[in-house]
Amino acid sequence: MTEARQDDFYAGVPVFAGFASLMDPGLYKPLPDDWLVGLTDVVASTRAIEAGRYKAVNTAGAAAIAAIANALGTQAFPFAFGGDGASFALAPEHAARAQEALAATTAWVRDDLDLTLRAALVPVSAIRGEGVDVRVARFAASPHVDYAMFSGGGIAWATAAMKRGAFAVEPAPPGIRPDLTGLSCRWREMAATRGVVLSVIVLPAAGETSEAFGQLVGTLLALAADPAEAGRPLPDTGLHLSWPPAGLEIEARASRRPRGSLALRRLMLAAETLAAFLVFRFGLRVGGFDPARYCAELVENADFRKYEDGLRLTLDCTPALADRIEALLVAAEEAGIADYGIHRQAAAMMTCFVPSPLRSDHVHFIDGATGGYAAAAARLKRARRLPREPGGGAC
Repeated sequence: MTEARQDDFYAGVPVFAGFASLMDPGLYKPLPDDWLVGLTDVVASTRAIEAGRYKAVNTAGAAAIAAIANALGTQAFPFAFGGDGASFALAPEHAARAQEALAATTAWVRDDLDLTLRAALVPVSAIRGEGVDVRVARFAASPHVDYAMFSGGGIAWATAAMKRGAFAVEPAPPGIRPDLTGLSCRWREMAATRGVVLSVIVLPAAGETSEAFGQLVGTLLALAADPAEAGRPLPDTGLHLSWPPAGLEIEARASRRPRGSLALRRLMLAAETLAAFLVFRFGLRVGGFDPARYCAELVENADFRKYEDGLRLTLDCTPALADRIEALLVAAEEAGIADYGIHRQAAAMMTCFVPSPLRSDHVHFIDGATGGYAAAAARLKRARRLPREPGGGAC
């Protein structure tokens, strides 16, 4: 088996540009049966968020993506960011490197962020043995970046298995560190311009996509399509770095070398971020780097909507639209079509993976600034533990 096999499979998955078409099953291709699905999840993320540590939670969630990408030397693998965790898929020849990177990442989250990150590598064949599937599509967020969309129920099944302790990747010993080059969180929180930043998770109640669930997703996307009512939670202009950045300590811990001095790394990073702050503040071109072009690409590349066995959105929307969306979801839940989680906040935040600022394929994960997807997921978990009222069934 060669490196080309992974590239050939994922390169052959069609790339689609219109997010509204994401429920078209023809866009999705089943993963090869010998592939692996990787997953991570911050344990007790709700408590960490309540303690004001959501930037650390978000960084832990994105860390596995950065570690795997750096271990493989490429971003050309399917992955999805979930706020307090991540999911991805890999060909079997990358299993050893993925396991090593995940073990190092969970150790780094434990040692440097004082959080617990569980991780698992699950064979696709084991997932299919449970009667569910993992299919992947590629959504072009911009001409420069596409993000994986997952369907088939397999990611949801594998996540539940991971939380039971199955297929676990054990943390590495203290002192082992992943390569997190490019992982950063320097940008200021982005205040809602329409009134509220809304984090939404909508899953099919029966665990599989039905016609009624597809219609619900279409209605939600149509509601969010009016730019006067909703949009991506990033301004087209006016993105601002802060200095010193709120994530300086986290980035120093992520970027220091094994056995390197944390104090020295803080000082070096303070100087680096000050230089970056001045470049963006005054629009200075440095070598081949154009800050105006980078900011425009950042907005285009932002990952604020996705499908991972269910719809996930982070929207800047009006309170009236948030009310309409919530009412629609309440009705869908009562009808047994969907389960949902929703969380309102005043701002969004961004965690970035930028292997090179001179390339256009930098990725930016958007989430709500005070709970986001993790808070929405907590509401969804509570709802799923409650019995349904008589007459409410899955469609």
